[in-house]
Amino acid sequence: MKIAIHHRKGSFSDRWIAYCEKNNVNYKIVNCYANDIIRQLQDCDALMWHFSHADYRDLNFARQLIYSIELMGIKVFPNYNTCWHFDDKVGQKYLLESIGAPLVPTYVFYNKEEALSWAKMTNYPKVFKLRGGAGSQNVLLVKSYQEAVKLINKAFGKGFKLVDQYAGFRQRLWVLKRDKNISTIIHLAKGIVRLIYPVADMDLLPVQKGYVYFQDYIPDNNFDDRIVVVGNRAFSLRRFVRTNDFRASGSGLFDYNPDKFKPEIVKLSFDISKKLSTQSIAFDFIYGDFGKPLITEISYAYAMGPSYDNCPGYWDEHLNWHNEEVDPQRFMIEDLIKDIH
Repeated sequence: MKIAIHHRKGSFSDRWIAYCEKNNVNYKIVNCYANDIIRQLQDCDALMWHFSHADYRDLNFARQLIYSIELMGIKVFPNYNTCWHFDDKVGQKYLLESIGAPLVPTYVFYNKEEALSWAKMTNYPKVFKLRGGAGSQNVLLVKSYQEAVKLINKAFGKGFKLVDQYAGFRQRLWVLKRDKNISTIIHLAKGIVRLIYPVADMDLLPVQKGYVYFQDYIPDNNFDDRIVVVGNRAFSLRRFVRTNDFRASGSGLFDYNPDKFKPEIVKLSFDISKKLSTQSIAFDFIYGDFGKPLITEISYAYAMGPSYDNCPGYWDEHLNWHNEEVDPQRFMIEDLIKDIH
Protein backbone atom coordinates (compact mmCIF):
# COMPACT_ATOMS: atom_id res chain seq x y z
CA MET A 1 0.00 0.00 0.00
CA LYS A 2 1.23 3.48 -0.89
CA ILE A 3 -0.50 6.79 -0.21
CA ALA A 4 0.25 9.88 -2.31
CA ILE A 5 0.07 13.18 -0.44
CA HIS A 6 0.08 16.63 -1.96
CA HIS A 7 1.88 18.74 0.64
CA ARG A 8 1.00 22.35 1.39
CA LYS A 9 2.51 23.79 4.55
CA GLY A 10 -0.14 24.61 7.13
CA SER A 11 -2.71 22.29 5.57
CA PHE A 12 -4.07 18.90 6.66
CA SER A 13 -1.08 17.35 4.87
CA ASP A 14 1.22 18.32 7.78
CA ARG A 15 -0.59 15.88 10.04
CA TRP A 16 -1.11 13.24 7.37
CA ILE A 17 2.64 13.09 6.77
CA ALA A 18 3.36 13.01 10.51
CA TYR A 19 0.90 10.13 10.89
CA CYS A 20 2.52 8.13 8.10
CA GLU A 21 5.99 8.60 9.54
CA LYS A 22 4.88 7.70 13.07
CA ASN A 23 2.97 4.60 11.96
CA ASN A 24 5.32 3.41 9.19
CA VAL A 25 2.75 3.98 6.46
CA ASN A 26 4.29 3.99 3.00
CA TYR A 27 3.72 7.37 1.35
CA LYS A 28 5.19 9.71 -1.21
CA ILE A 29 4.85 13.41 -1.87
CA VAL A 30 3.28 14.33 -5.20
CA ASN A 31 2.54 17.61 -6.92
CA CYS A 32 -1.06 17.86 -8.03
CA TYR A 33 -0.21 20.96 -10.07
CA ALA A 34 2.28 19.05 -12.23
CA ASN A 35 1.38 18.20 -15.80
CA ASP A 36 2.28 14.54 -15.16
CA ILE A 37 0.27 14.06 -11.96
CA ILE A 38 -1.57 11.08 -13.44
CA ARG A 39 1.77 9.36 -14.11
CA GLN A 40 2.96 10.21 -10.58
CA LEU A 41 0.00 8.30 -9.16
CA GLN A 42 0.43 5.11 -11.19
CA ASP A 43 2.08 3.23 -8.29
CA CYS A 44 -0.23 4.60 -5.57
CA ASP A 45 -3.37 3.25 -3.94
CA ALA A 46 -4.68 6.59 -2.69
CA LEU A 47 -4.27 10.35 -2.94
CA MET A 48 -4.78 12.86 -0.13
CA TRP A 49 -5.02 16.52 -1.08
CA HIS A 50 -6.35 19.30 1.15
CA PHE A 51 -7.11 21.74 -1.62
CA SER A 52 -7.89 25.34 -0.78
CA HIS A 53 -10.77 27.73 -1.43
CA ALA A 54 -8.29 30.61 -1.77
CA ASP A 55 -5.93 29.25 -4.46
CA TYR A 56 -6.94 30.05 -8.04
CA ARG A 57 -5.30 26.84 -9.27
CA ASP A 58 -7.41 24.69 -6.96
CA LEU A 59 -10.59 26.45 -8.05
CA ASN A 60 -9.64 25.82 -11.68
CA PHE A 61 -9.16 22.06 -11.60
CA ALA A 62 -9.16 20.31 -8.20
CA ARG A 63 -12.61 18.76 -8.52
CA GLN A 64 -11.99 17.65 -12.10
CA LEU A 65 -8.70 16.02 -11.15
CA ILE A 66 -10.22 14.23 -8.15
CA TYR A 67 -13.06 12.84 -10.27
CA SER A 68 -10.58 11.63 -12.90
CA ILE A 69 -8.35 9.94 -10.31
CA GLU A 70 -11.33 8.09 -8.85
CA LEU A 71 -12.00 6.68 -12.34
CA MET A 72 -8.48 5.18 -12.20
CA GLY A 73 -9.60 3.09 -9.23
CA ILE A 74 -7.48 5.12 -6.81
CA LYS A 75 -9.01 6.13 -3.47
CA VAL A 76 -9.03 9.87 -2.83
CA PHE A 77 -9.50 12.14 0.14
CA PRO A 78 -11.55 14.17 -0.34
CA ASN A 79 -13.47 12.14 -2.87
CA TYR A 80 -15.81 13.80 -5.34
CA ASN A 81 -18.96 13.33 -3.25
CA THR A 82 -17.18 14.98 -0.35
CA CYS A 83 -15.73 17.99 -2.13
CA TRP A 84 -17.65 19.02 -5.25
CA HIS A 85 -19.74 21.51 -3.25
CA PHE A 86 -16.80 22.82 -1.18
CA ASP A 87 -16.87 26.62 -0.84
CA ASP A 88 -19.82 26.74 -3.22
CA LYS A 89 -22.90 27.97 -1.38
CA VAL A 90 -24.91 28.00 -4.60
CA GLY A 91 -24.18 24.32 -5.19
CA GLN A 92 -24.96 23.58 -1.54
CA LYS A 93 -28.39 25.20 -1.89
CA TYR A 94 -29.43 22.79 -4.64
CA LEU A 95 -27.81 19.80 -2.94
CA LEU A 96 -29.43 20.31 0.46
CA GLU A 97 -32.82 21.20 -1.01
CA SER A 98 -32.73 18.05 -3.16
CA ILE A 99 -32.51 15.76 -0.12
CA GLY A 100 -34.92 17.75 2.03
CA ALA A 101 -32.28 18.91 4.49
CA PRO A 102 -33.31 21.85 6.73
CA LEU A 103 -31.50 24.67 4.93
CA VAL A 104 -32.07 28.30 5.89
CA PRO A 105 -34.43 29.64 3.15
CA THR A 106 -32.08 30.63 0.33
CA TYR A 107 -32.59 32.63 -2.87
CA VAL A 108 -30.35 32.66 -5.95
CA PHE A 109 -30.93 34.74 -9.07
CA TYR A 110 -29.11 34.78 -12.41
CA ASN A 111 -31.13 37.63 -13.88
CA LYS A 112 -30.91 41.20 -12.61
CA GLU A 113 -34.56 42.07 -13.23
CA GLU A 114 -35.78 38.96 -11.43
CA ALA A 115 -33.51 39.75 -8.48
CA LEU A 116 -34.76 43.35 -8.28
CA SER A 117 -38.37 42.23 -8.46
CA TRP A 118 -37.82 39.77 -5.61
CA ALA A 119 -35.96 42.39 -3.57
CA LYS A 120 -38.91 44.75 -3.87
CA MET A 121 -41.38 42.16 -2.57
CA THR A 122 -39.35 40.39 0.15
CA ASN A 123 -39.02 41.22 3.84
CA TYR A 124 -35.86 42.50 5.49
CA PRO A 125 -33.30 42.01 6.86
CA LYS A 126 -31.71 39.43 4.59
CA VAL A 127 -28.17 38.00 4.55
CA PHE A 128 -26.09 38.49 1.41
CA LYS A 129 -23.29 36.04 0.60
CA LEU A 130 -20.97 35.21 -2.24
CA ARG A 131 -20.81 31.58 -3.25
CA GLY A 132 -17.27 31.33 -1.82
CA GLY A 133 -15.38 32.64 1.18
CA ALA A 134 -14.54 31.58 4.74
CA GLY A 135 -14.48 33.15 8.19
CA SER A 136 -17.55 35.32 7.50
CA GLN A 137 -15.86 37.11 4.60
CA ASN A 138 -18.35 38.21 1.95
CA VAL A 139 -21.28 37.93 4.41
CA LEU A 140 -23.37 41.08 4.88
CA LEU A 141 -26.58 41.93 6.71
CA VAL A 142 -28.93 43.66 4.25
CA LYS A 143 -31.37 45.85 6.15
CA SER A 144 -33.40 47.43 3.35
CA TYR A 145 -34.51 47.27 -0.26
CA GLN A 146 -32.10 50.09 -1.08
CA GLU A 147 -29.13 48.12 0.26
CA ALA A 148 -30.24 45.04 -1.68
CA VAL A 149 -30.47 47.05 -4.91
CA LYS A 150 -26.88 48.26 -4.51
CA LEU A 151 -25.64 44.70 -4.08
CA ILE A 152 -27.71 43.42 -7.01
CA ASN A 153 -26.44 46.17 -9.28
CA LYS A 154 -22.85 45.36 -8.34
CA ALA A 155 -23.44 41.60 -8.77
CA PHE A 156 -24.62 42.20 -12.34
CA GLY A 157 -22.05 44.94 -12.95
CA LYS A 158 -18.39 44.96 -11.97
CA GLY A 159 -18.88 42.13 -9.46
CA PHE A 160 -17.15 41.30 -6.19
CA LYS A 161 -13.64 40.17 -5.36
CA LEU A 162 -13.65 36.68 -3.88
CA VAL A 163 -11.08 37.67 -1.25
CA ASP A 164 -11.47 41.10 0.36
CA GLN A 165 -8.06 42.18 1.70
CA TYR A 166 -9.63 44.98 3.75
CA ALA A 167 -12.13 42.60 5.35
CA GLY A 168 -9.22 40.28 6.14
CA PHE A 169 -7.37 43.16 7.80
CA ARG A 170 -10.43 44.08 9.88
CA GLN A 171 -10.63 40.45 11.02
CA ARG A 172 -6.96 40.55 12.12
CA LEU A 173 -7.60 43.80 13.99
CA TRP A 174 -10.62 42.29 15.72
CA VAL A 175 -8.57 39.25 16.80
CA LEU A 176 -5.88 41.56 18.21
CA LYS A 177 -8.47 43.42 20.29
CA ARG A 178 -9.85 40.11 21.53
CA ASP A 179 -6.61 38.30 22.41
CA LYS A 180 -4.07 41.12 22.94
CA ASN A 181 -0.87 39.04 22.64
CA ILE A 182 2.36 38.99 20.65
CA SER A 183 1.03 36.45 18.18
CA THR A 184 -1.94 38.64 17.22
CA ILE A 185 0.32 41.71 16.93
CA ILE A 186 2.50 39.82 14.43
CA HIS A 187 -0.64 38.60 12.67
CA LEU A 188 -1.87 42.20 12.31
CA ALA A 189 1.53 43.38 11.06
CA LYS A 190 1.41 40.75 8.31
CA GLY A 191 -2.04 42.04 7.39
CA ILE A 192 -0.69 45.57 7.03
CA VAL A 193 2.05 44.27 4.73
CA ARG A 194 -0.59 42.49 2.62
CA LEU A 195 -2.55 45.72 2.25
CA ILE A 196 0.56 47.55 1.05
CA TYR A 197 1.88 44.68 -1.05
CA PRO A 198 -1.10 42.52 -2.09
CA VAL A 199 -0.49 38.89 -2.96
CA ALA A 200 -0.32 38.82 -6.75
CA ASP A 201 -2.17 35.53 -7.06
CA MET A 202 -5.29 37.09 -5.50
CA ASP A 203 -5.88 38.91 -8.78
CA LEU A 204 -6.22 35.54 -10.50
CA LEU A 205 -9.21 34.49 -8.39
CA PRO A 206 -12.45 34.78 -10.37
CA VAL A 207 -14.54 37.92 -9.92
CA GLN A 208 -17.97 36.99 -8.56
CA LYS A 209 -20.65 38.32 -10.90
CA GLY A 210 -23.66 37.19 -12.89
CA TYR A 211 -25.57 35.86 -9.89
CA VAL A 212 -26.77 37.07 -6.50
CA TYR A 213 -27.34 35.00 -3.35
CA PHE A 214 -29.41 35.82 -0.26
CA GLN A 215 -30.59 33.91 2.79
CA ASP A 216 -33.29 34.74 5.30
CA TYR A 217 -31.98 36.42 8.44
CA ILE A 218 -32.89 34.24 11.40
CA PRO A 219 -33.07 36.46 14.53
CA ASP A 220 -32.17 35.70 18.14
CA ASN A 221 -29.12 33.55 17.40
CA ASN A 222 -26.10 34.64 19.43
CA PHE A 223 -24.17 31.53 18.40
CA ASP A 224 -24.10 28.80 15.80
CA ASP A 225 -23.41 25.12 16.37
CA ARG A 226 -20.85 23.38 14.20
CA ILE A 227 -21.17 19.60 13.98
CA VAL A 228 -18.35 17.85 12.12
CA VAL A 229 -18.82 14.29 10.91
CA VAL A 230 -15.74 12.31 9.83
CA GLY A 231 -16.67 8.74 9.00
CA ASN A 232 -18.62 7.34 11.95
CA ARG A 233 -17.55 10.07 14.43
CA ALA A 234 -19.16 13.43 15.15
CA PHE A 235 -17.68 16.21 17.26
CA SER A 236 -18.91 19.69 17.94
CA LEU A 237 -18.24 23.24 19.01
CA ARG A 238 -20.48 26.21 19.67
CA ARG A 239 -19.28 29.46 18.09
CA PHE A 240 -20.51 32.72 19.61
CA VAL A 241 -21.12 35.82 17.54
CA ARG A 242 -18.88 38.84 17.85
CA THR A 243 -19.97 41.91 19.81
CA ASN A 244 -22.36 44.06 17.76
CA ASP A 245 -22.36 41.52 14.94
CA PHE A 246 -24.53 38.65 13.72
CA ARG A 247 -21.75 36.37 12.40
CA ALA A 248 -20.20 33.52 14.37
CA SER A 249 -17.72 32.11 11.84
CA GLY A 250 -14.25 33.47 12.51
CA SER A 251 -15.10 34.77 15.99
CA GLY A 252 -12.80 32.34 17.83
CA LEU A 253 -15.28 32.31 20.75
CA PHE A 254 -16.06 28.66 21.49
CA ASP A 255 -17.90 26.37 23.90
CA TYR A 256 -17.06 22.66 23.73
CA ASN A 257 -19.47 21.27 26.35
CA PRO A 258 -21.13 18.26 24.64
CA ASP A 259 -24.15 18.56 26.93
CA LYS A 260 -25.12 21.75 25.08
CA PHE A 261 -25.84 19.78 21.90
CA LYS A 262 -29.13 17.93 21.56
CA PRO A 263 -28.91 14.32 20.33
CA GLU A 264 -31.35 15.22 17.53
CA ILE A 265 -28.88 17.60 15.86
CA VAL A 266 -26.07 15.03 16.05
CA LYS A 267 -28.32 12.35 14.55
CA LEU A 268 -29.43 14.76 11.83
CA SER A 269 -25.78 15.42 10.96
CA PHE A 270 -25.02 11.70 10.69
CA ASP A 271 -28.15 11.13 8.57
CA ILE A 272 -27.29 13.88 6.07
CA SER A 273 -23.65 12.79 5.91
CA LYS A 274 -24.79 9.26 4.97
CA LYS A 275 -27.23 10.55 2.35
CA LEU A 276 -24.45 12.57 0.74
CA SER A 277 -21.86 9.75 1.08
CA THR A 278 -19.24 12.14 2.46
CA GLN A 279 -15.96 11.30 4.15
CA SER A 280 -15.86 14.57 6.09
CA ILE A 281 -18.47 17.29 6.45
CA ALA A 282 -18.95 20.25 8.78
CA PHE A 283 -22.48 21.57 9.30
CA ASP A 284 -23.18 25.07 10.57
CA PHE A 285 -26.53 25.20 12.38
CA ILE A 286 -28.58 28.09 13.67
CA TYR A 287 -32.07 27.83 15.15
CA GLY A 288 -35.43 29.04 13.89
CA ASP A 289 -38.93 28.95 15.32
CA PHE A 290 -39.41 26.49 18.19
CA GLY A 291 -35.69 25.71 18.14
CA LYS A 292 -35.77 24.09 14.70
CA PRO A 293 -32.16 23.51 13.50
CA LEU A 294 -31.36 25.16 10.17
CA ILE A 295 -28.20 24.69 8.11
CA THR A 296 -26.46 27.82 6.85
CA GLU A 297 -23.66 26.03 4.95
CA ILE A 298 -21.44 22.94 4.81
CA SER A 299 -17.74 22.24 4.19
CA TYR A 300 -15.41 19.25 3.92
CA ALA A 301 -12.48 21.29 5.31
CA TYR A 302 -12.00 23.57 8.28
CA ALA A 303 -9.26 25.12 10.39
CA MET A 304 -6.54 22.84 11.70
CA GLY A 305 -5.38 23.15 15.29
CA PRO A 306 -6.80 24.09 18.70
CA SER A 307 -10.28 24.96 17.43
CA TYR A 308 -10.98 21.24 16.98
CA ASP A 309 -8.19 19.64 19.02
CA ASN A 310 -9.92 21.08 22.10
CA CYS A 311 -13.08 19.07 21.51
CA PRO A 312 -13.35 16.75 24.54
CA GLY A 313 -14.52 13.72 22.58
CA TYR A 314 -16.94 12.52 19.92
CA TRP A 315 -20.19 10.64 19.32
CA ASP A 316 -20.30 7.46 17.27
CA GLU A 317 -23.11 6.82 14.78
CA HIS A 318 -25.19 5.23 17.55
CA LEU A 319 -24.86 8.48 19.53
CA ASN A 320 -22.63 6.91 22.15
CA TRP A 321 -20.14 9.40 23.59
CA HIS A 322 -16.40 8.63 23.50
CA ASN A 323 -14.28 10.71 25.83
CA GLU A 324 -11.23 10.43 23.58
CA GLU A 325 -8.80 12.65 21.69
CA VAL A 326 -10.25 14.38 18.64
CA ASP A 327 -7.82 14.53 15.72
CA PRO A 328 -9.81 15.03 12.50
CA GLN A 329 -6.79 14.55 10.22
CA ARG A 330 -5.95 11.23 11.90
CA PHE A 331 -9.57 10.14 11.48
CA MET A 332 -9.37 10.99 7.76
CA ILE A 333 -6.24 8.98 7.03
CA GLU A 334 -7.28 6.01 9.18
CA ASP A 335 -10.63 5.82 7.37
CA LEU A 336 -8.87 6.01 4.00
CA ILE A 337 -6.49 3.19 4.93
CA LYS A 338 -9.46 1.02 5.94
CA ASP A 339 -11.12 1.84 2.62
CA ILE A 340 -8.02 0.71 0.72
CA HIS A 341 -8.00 -2.61 2.51
